[in-house]
Amino acid sequence: MSGVASTLAKKRAQAAGFGTNANATKYLNQDFEALRRQCLSGGTLFSDPSFPAAPESLGFKELGPSSYKTRGIVWKRPGELCSKPEFIVGGATRTDICQGALGDCWLLAAIASLTLNEDVLARVVPAGQSFGDSYAGIFHFQFWQFGEWVDVVIDDRLPVKDGKLVFVHSAEGNEFWSALLEKAYAKVNGCYEALSGGSTSEGFEDFTGGIAESYELSKAPSNMFQIIQKALEAGALLGCSIDITSASDSEAVTRQKLVKGHAYSLTGATEVNYRGRKEKLVRMRNPWGQVEWTGAWSDGSSEWNNISSERPNASAEDGEFWMSFSDFLSHYSRIEICTLTPDAITSDSVKHWAVTNHDGTWRRGSTAGGCRNNAYTFWMNPQYVIKLDEEDDDPDDNEVGCSFVVGLIQKNRRRLRKAGEDMHTIGFAIYEAKPPDYICQRDVHLDKNFFLTHAQKARSETFVNLREVCTRFKLPPGEYLVVPSTFEPNKDGDFCLRVFSEKQTETLEVDSGFRGMFVKLAGADMEISAAELTTILNKIIAKRTDIKTDGFSLETCRIMVNLMDDNGNGKLGLGEFATLWKKIQRYLVRDPKNDMDNSGTMSTPELRLALKEAGFTLNNTIFQLLVARYAETDMTLDFDNFVACLMRLEMMFRVFKKLDPHHSGFIELDFVQVCHTITYFEYFVIEI
Repeated sequence: MSGVASTLAKKRAQAAGFGTNANATKYLNQDFEALRRQCLSGGTLFSDPSFPAAPESLGFKELGPSSYKTRGIVWKRPGELCSKPEFIVGGATRTDICQGALGDCWLLAAIASLTLNEDVLARVVPAGQSFGDSYAGIFHFQFWQFGEWVDVVIDDRLPVKDGKLVFVHSAEGNEFWSALLEKAYAKVNGCYEALSGGSTSEGFEDFTGGIAESYELSKAPSNMFQIIQKALEAGALLGCSIDITSASDSEAVTRQKLVKGHAYSLTGATEVNYRGRKEKLVRMRNPWGQVEWTGAWSDGSSEWNNISSERPNASAEDGEFWMSFSDFLSHYSRIEICTLTPDAITSDSVKHWAVTNHDGTWRRGSTAGGCRNNAYTFWMNPQYVIKLDEEDDDPDDNEVGCSFVVGLIQKNRRRLRKAGEDMHTIGFAIYEAKPPDYICQRDVHLDKNFFLTHAQKARSETFVNLREVCTRFKLPPGEYLVVPSTFEPNKDGDFCLRVFSEKQTETLEVDSGFRGMFVKLAGADMEISAAELTTILNKIIAKRTDIKTDGFSLETCRIMVNLMDDNGNGKLGLGEFATLWKKIQRYLVRDPKNDMDNSGTMSTPELRLALKEAGFTLNNTIFQLLVARYAETDMTLDFDNFVACLMRLEMMFRVFKKLDPHHSGFIELDFVQVCHTITYFEYFVIEI
């Protein structure tokens, strides 16, 4: 399939909902239903060749084939561990997630929060799975991965040591949904060991497609408790942790039984009447399923005997406990709140934010310019435009502006751990883009001069070696340029840039903004006709005050379409239009020495200089013909005639070289060839 055809096919697939949670992409092209039918008809249990029950699926270092930690590990199906295995017993609950011998508490905290929202849980754990009549040793789960949902198939062979599950397990010995979910997530990330260490927000986002914000509790806003309550009411997922000061602090247990460097989920927030005053309480969950806070408001503490309101359940040793909000602020270091995307929110009472998503790459030597410290390469990074049109509707906020959250995610870094790679240090900068520097064009990649002469308007809070950098902003309406980068230049990587905004925004990659215009103007046939091209070009040049033109005529645009049309249907597909569009944008970048009198037009001496810079070496005869054809009576060319001249020359040179494969400088044409080429040559006689 050609590049144009594949691009259009992908757009049509996305328009049809492909890659959404309702129609997830089949990870590694494995179709759950087809594989299950195949196993049932053959009377066999599924064995996954893409994630085998083998050492490489466990890990590469601490869980590598030669590690003592993997000695004695075997792979068994649930039916080999208990007589009556169940997928889910009594609904998926927080107590189903107990940590095993893997440092993925961040993931388990996210799973525990996931169980609090039935709608979100149903997106990750598809219905219709069990160990009943349809059992074939195969299960599937769905995760959000960098802009699309993927459906991940696994077999149910799980790592076992001494007759017990090595990794996550349920408090119910015969329940296996959480262990199987962990395995599916390990498959997506390459192996189990790749899950060791991380941020709860990463799990939040991969289970919801939402965007996670982080608050340092030492400088929490005054309304932090209200923020938490509203987030819980809106179905957001919340996680928190306590910082460590040294490696020896990792998972160290404090005197009051809180675990440092360990990910907890925050599952509730309420106020109770305590001794004549209101006491704010938060409910926490330790994914270990044990080791609970022993301070005020802990399970069985005396404070519960002095409240006049209904008493929350706080007695079982299940890893869940209550504590006062003031103790929470003093003991915990940060909280992460994952706001859900509009498609994940079913309640009409929740305010939906708009979301845009862009994929990009950093490549050594071309698009990996490093941070702003690298003044002469920073401009090479990908650039995106955010257009903020409407201010927030917030009567309680006196600050005028447009609220939005920018999240920059680096892709697939966990999978690269096997190859010795890890997270890059990433961040982004935001610049105000306005005339005359930007001139409302989407397809001009701003160069180093812009960034050397303009200060950033905002930036990510820090450059950090996490999967995602996410920051909330409030800026006046206008156009802004977002430049994502690694801290150091020449670091290869793939990324996903997302913008969540209170009001609808327009976000385009600067290098490919023509796609949006193409989709809007191409019509149902997804192709640009000469008439549509006339509308597009005249719309663009109408915004330019530094060039003189009476507009592109239909005849000129018909010539352009004919010159760029590869398949002969008289219209331009996306790829053909992209090629033309880049040429037009290049011509729009005005060189002062090519318009020395600032007239907005081009004199014939300026034309000859411009043609030479464009790579055309012409003899006097040819130049005279060009002047006679394209210049006005005052010996000047306006912009549309200049573009038409360049396009015609380029095509003539291309046709001539194609007909002169031996580079002799001469061509011979038969009658048929003359008929094919006369459209291009028209009145010109060429000597090269």
